[in-house]
Amino acid sequence: MKRLGIIGGGDLGIQLAHHASATQDLSAIGFFDDYLATGTFVSGLPVLGGISDVLDQYSRGEFDELLIAIGYKHLSLRNELFEKFNGKIPFARLIHPQAWIDPTSVIEPGAVVYPGCIVDMYSTIGCNTLLNVGCVIAHHSIIGASCFFSPAVKIAGFVRVAATSALGIGTVVIDNISICSGVRTGAGAVVIDDITESGLYVGVPAKLKNRI
Repeated sequence: MKRLGIIGGGDLGIQLAHHASATQDLSAIGFFDDYLATGTFVSGLPVLGGISDVLDQYSRGEFDELLIAIGYKHLSLRNELFEKFNGKIPFARLIHPQAWIDPTSVIEPGAVVYPGCIVDMYSTIGCNTLLNVGCVIAHHSIIGASCFFSPAVKIAGFVRVAATSALGIGTVVIDNISICSGVRTGAGAVVIDDITESGLYVGVPAKLKNRI
């Protein structure tokens, strides 16, 4: 079983540690967090240090693989940290046993797939991307790196979502849609046209509300 270090000891980090405990190949051993005191405990697991301690502790054999527990409000930092450690520390793939993953799909390093998710045939979930509870990714869709999907996001077939996009709870994207990087959608948004400009999109159909 691989020992898992988690960057971020907040609510998301606690969730990742919890879901890792349901797998047969990952066991969370603690958190790295610049805002929590080293040696304190969060949900029964120790704070191992700050972000500056990650490489040193990996080199000393304290953990085997890494995940980043930074959410949709700070996707640029999530992506920055992945790029900082990618190639220096192995990133885990956390796939909950109650998710269904087609064997033809690809789950890249650092990705997290929560319970109840479905990833259909020939789809790709990019590095450092998180699919929250009950997301559905239909056939031949590609989700880019460092994305964050809230619960119950539904992606139809042949969809492309570029890196660092955050889709809000219940977002629906119809088939053959492309979404550029840096897009956010509000709760229940329905995307029926390509999105080519970064920003916050809300409504049915989804329209640009604010540029980011």
